[in-house]
Amino acid sequence: MRNTKTPAVLISEVGPRDGLQSVDAVMATADKFKWITALHAAGLREIEVGSFVPAKLLPQMAGTADVVRHALTLPGLTVMALVPNLRGAQAALAAGVHKLTIPVSASAAHSLANVRKTREEMVAEVRNIVALRNEIAPSVKIEANMSTAFGCTIQGEVKEDDVVWLATQVIAAGADESGLSDTTGMANPAQVRRLFNKVRAAIGDKTGAAHMHNTRGLGLANCLAAYDVGVRTFDASLGGLGGCPYAPGASGNVVTEDLVFMFEAMGVPTGIDIGKLIAARAPLIAGLPGEPVYGMTPEAGLPKGFVPARSTEAADV
Repeated sequence: MRNTKTPAVLISEVGPRDGLQSVDAVMATADKFKWITALHAAGLREIEVGSFVPAKLLPQMAGTADVVRHALTLPGLTVMALVPNLRGAQAALAAGVHKLTIPVSASAAHSLANVRKTREEMVAEVRNIVALRNEIAPSVKIEANMSTAFGCTIQGEVKEDDVVWLATQVIAAGADESGLSDTTGMANPAQVRRLFNKVRAAIGDKTGAAHMHNTRGLGLANCLAAYDVGVRTFDASLGGLGGCPYAPGASGNVVTEDLVFMFEAMGVPTGIDIGKLIAARAPLIAGLPGEPVYGMTPEAGLPKGFVPARSTEAADV
């Protein structure tokens, strides 16, 4: 049963973008429609439905404009898309998205591998995208999230001061918020608490989502650590699909089903019906036959007598 109270946390589903871009198979556009519709029916109210990149680079993202148009028909849904540059932003705004996400890497090496620009060039790109947004679609929100904020498989350590500096720069460039992404699954809870606190001290309430990966089994622990220091938006991917094609060895977003169960079991409402969420795996599996999906909650089932959170007051943890 879905909560009727205002959610205490926002679960932002990134599977249709982050998940699909990381698998070899290409999901048909019609199957994407069915999957996103099922996610919406489960109560998800923010979905990253794709990215505006050339199909020759990421064929998995072909048809994103059509996917956006379908998602816009679903009531109450914030339709989000990733854009790596100004050209992508132009296409996304033309399609009618509600929110743009721009990947800005805290790792200099990953920035060049992922978007072929230096970090400073990406700050300039954020500024250009903000100017375009302000001119033609001022109501659209812009996230400039810090990829590889907790470590990089290419360069190794990413200095925390670099993350704070870059977050400050993208906010100064006009982004509405900047969150932290554990692109390579290298974070630990102590690091998550420390870095989110540092970023919040620098940019205040413009501190955005926690985007954690479960590469080393710490995804949920890191989400809980972020929650402990005030983060209230969490990216996750149904079935744990995802990774980063430009970060060797990166795998596995946090499983949406497990994240929702954790918060609901704690007494923290998500607004999501877990039963319907698990049912949303069916169109995913149908659209990607043979692709492995993950999640402990779908495998084990809900505990006997489980009651979802019904108030906006979190349980003590």
